[in-house]
Amino acid sequence: MLGHGDGYEAADSASFVGRTGELAALERALLEDRLITLTGPGGVGKTRLARRAAGRAGLAEAGLAEAGQAEAGPFPDGVHWADLSPLPDERLLVATVADALDLADHTARTPAAAVRQWIGGRRLLLVLDCCEHLVTAVRDLVRELLDAAPHLVLLLTSRQPLGLPDERVLDIGPLPHAVDPSGAEEALALFTRRAAAAAPGQAPPWTEARLAAARSVCARLEGIPLALELAAAQLTDHTVEELAVRLARRIGPLSAPAPARPPRHGALRTAIGWSHEWCTPRERLLWLRLSVFGGAFDLAAARAVCAAAPLAGTDVPALLDALVAKSVVRRGADGSYRMLDTIREYGAMWRDEAGEREALREAHAAYFTELVRAAERDWLGPDQRIGYRHVEAVHGDLCAALDHYLATAPERALDLASRAGFYWACCGHLHAARGYLERALAAARPEEVAPRVRVRALWALGVTLLLQGEQEQAHRIAVGCEALAAGLDGDPGPALDAAYLLGLSHLLAGRPLAARIVSDNALEAFPGTPFDSGPRIRCHLVRVFALTGTGLFTDARDEAELLRAGCAERGEHWTRAYADYQLALICLFEGRPAESAVHARAMLESKRELGDSFGTALGLDLLAAARAATGDGAGAARAYGTGHAYWQAVGHPQRGTPELASVREEFERTARGALGDQAYEEAFREGLRHGHALRTRPHPYGS
Repeated sequence: MLGHGDGYEAADSASFVGRTGELAALERALLEDRLITLTGPGGVGKTRLARRAAGRAGLAEAGLAEAGQAEAGPFPDGVHWADLSPLPDERLLVATVADALDLADHTARTPAAAVRQWIGGRRLLLVLDCCEHLVTAVRDLVRELLDAAPHLVLLLTSRQPLGLPDERVLDIGPLPHAVDPSGAEEALALFTRRAAAAAPGQAPPWTEARLAAARSVCARLEGIPLALELAAAQLTDHTVEELAVRLARRIGPLSAPAPARPPRHGALRTAIGWSHEWCTPRERLLWLRLSVFGGAFDLAAARAVCAAAPLAGTDVPALLDALVAKSVVRRGADGSYRMLDTIREYGAMWRDEAGEREALREAHAAYFTELVRAAERDWLGPDQRIGYRHVEAVHGDLCAALDHYLATAPERALDLASRAGFYWACCGHLHAARGYLERALAAARPEEVAPRVRVRALWALGVTLLLQGEQEQAHRIAVGCEALAAGLDGDPGPALDAAYLLGLSHLLAGRPLAARIVSDNALEAFPGTPFDSGPRIRCHLVRVFALTGTGLFTDARDEAELLRAGCAERGEHWTRAYADYQLALICLFEGRPAESAVHARAMLESKRELGDSFGTALGLDLLAAARAATGDGAGAARAYGTGHAYWQAVGHPQRGTPELASVREEFERTARGALGDQAYEEAFREGLRHGHALRTRPHPYGS
């Protein structure tokens, strides 16, 4: 993903123009200071400059790592980017930072505590982009992080500084233009480059008269990059000379006294308003409706949310293309779209004036609720992994939908939270899942909530609590969930969900026989095949775990292989991963380590498809044990080291069903005994470095 903000951004790093002095000053500050804030008006290019500096820092670290000198650079633990622009308030601030760090915390501690502990002594650069609307909350978080992490460097972009004592503030001004005393013409260079892209027929070289007109445009727009791009986009319909004349009429002569000329934010507002006038009425309507999206969106979302009279869904693609051509909307390399903050704010102003705010929020919430429902319907098939990725990609939109429903229809919030919760548990958003589920359960009136919805919400909350290590509280919820489900007739789903939760609670507490009784009772009460539904196959999985836990390896292997084969046939990954997990464990117990390693690797592949850090950590521990059992002590140590990187990310020292602990201890001793302490620690550290590299997401900036 690309980082976005209110600052000007080009499509790729090759289009970066000027800013030599500012870039050099920023790069020096990154080596000398721990807190640097780039300030300046909207559209001036703060985000773009931060991306450039962060990208260069990331490339430098990558080069050192390839040369075997990873510890030599200032940021050996990476460069991380948190885009705060989509956040309406501070509630998801820390969660957004955790996502930027790829921290999938599975503990009950606060998100802020998890972030502080994870950064700890690491040496990394964390960029917080677009902080101006969250200054107070960001100030508090930054102060906590700097106190807790002595080697952390923070780079912020904001329209105002935080006002902290050790903050280095770099004010970013417009690009120098023709009337600038320096004589530099970076603004002209940018404008001509954008003009050539927008209207190839008017590409340079230009006559002196056209150059003079271009300089006039740059001067009247104060050299503000975003304003220049919006103006250049209009060259599809106008000449440079015509643009200069229109701006002269709107802004006035360049010779006017400074107080009579518009300030920089006025120049940008002029350019945005000009672009708005240039749009057709239907394009303006789509512009204001698209402002409901806080971050990126795709064509399907735009059509579903924005298509209301007088716009039909079939109208949206062409209108969206027109807004892209006019630089109102940006199209990413992945086909997604988004608007810069200043442009979205302008659209939101018109949206509120038109009285469409609540209707758009309702349409937005309904669309993303249906997206989760569609993922649920496809959970047992080949589109399962796509569903997980979709739910992960629209996390911010789902939070916005939940906030809307909590304020307007708590029963709908409960339904959505119950559906999203299981996905969020897998993707590492446990704090969000727990928070929304608890709030919705408290807000929704019992008489307005269908019992099946309440069972599902309790089920999702119980699973979340178990993954956070809150076993006693989760068990109490599981017992209550089972009792509530017992009073429902018809659909077996709620009873099977409740049995899965209660059985899982027994398993993690070391009571496999109780787990088997619970799962067997539910499956006998509601006969069917394992692949009839998600709740049913999850109950069968609990039964497999229970059989293994009670030492019935032959029965467990037979049932696990049946589940695995059916999942492979259907293209399902979640259940298949845990079937492979059980088969790997059984093979270890039965003295077949090579076969165990095959299943462990298969589990890791499935977990990679789903983006499940917790499951990946479990799989790496099993792979390490299998390697140790085959005599590959170095391979085992490396796998344990890689697994440790994932355990650090989920916040648990090492967890799983109780039988895994003894396996881990036994085969760690085996590997260490085969290698010796020093060689084991060296291989472990090598694996740890590899794990951190595997967990590093693609940088949110260009090269």
